[in-house]
Amino acid sequence: MTLTRRELADLLEAHGLHPSRALGQNFVADPNTVRRIARLAELAPGEPVVEIGAGLGSLTLALAETGAVVTAVEMDRKLLPLLRAQVESHGVHVVEADARTVDLERLLADAPGDATGGWALVANLPYNVAVPIVMRVLDETPRVRRLLVMVQREVGERLAASAGDHAYGAVSVKVAYHASARVVGRVPATVFVPRPRVESVLVGMERRPAPAVDPAVVSPDRLFAVVRAGFAQRRKMLRRSLAGVVPLESFEPAGIDPQARAEDLSVEDWGRLVACSE
Repeated sequence: MTLTRRELADLLEAHGLHPSRALGQNFVADPNTVRRIARLAELAPGEPVVEIGAGLGSLTLALAETGAVVTAVEMDRKLLPLLRAQVESHGVHVVEADARTVDLERLLADAPGDATGGWALVANLPYNVAVPIVMRVLDETPRVRRLLVMVQREVGERLAASAGDHAYGAVSVKVAYHASARVVGRVPATVFVPRPRVESVLVGMERRPAPAVDPAVVSPDRLFAVVRAGFAQRRKMLRRSLAGVVPLESFEPAGIDPQARAEDLSVEDWGRLVACSE
């Protein structure tokens, strides 16, 4: 039911279309890959799932094959008629929207499917907007309980990194605040049309029942302002990179070594440090 490379190329050619570089479009053109992604998403029959950037519907069809109730979001008006023709007959609900600006929480509230257990999100995200979209979903769309996103390898490693990892940064802390995350697979460049010059990975995220740092104790705005300040000068010891941001006397009660560096602190460590600086 999914699209092969030949079928995808024929669709584009028949309608005089080309993948948009400006929109970061790299379509998956391999049935085995999209079915593997659908398996990794672990969707139950009837479970609501939203796909962002559905494109021509190859992954969309694989998601529909699982029996999940699929809402496909696409912003490219040139692709929408083709997408609808490919997937609506399989029960997919197609929505024209830009995931960078749409109120996804409201969109999903009005979408079909019994969401008593929350939503899953599965997406092949354009490399240039992957991090902002993931951050928006985690920050603003609590009804999305699980995510499986395909992103550039370096981005995926940052999303899933833990304290002490080479890729660990402010983005990693933000993800860990909301969810547990890990790289669950790699995707070769050969399955895409056009073929990207970078490697891709699949990152799975499971939202925490509550944020890792209690927002009633530490304001998220304050927390992440301090985190960003720490990582802005990540090679410096925290007592230097956070000078003027966190009082030096806050480190001892928080149990944080002022000679540590930003990459050494977990999200819980950051939370304690900021709480003791208030």
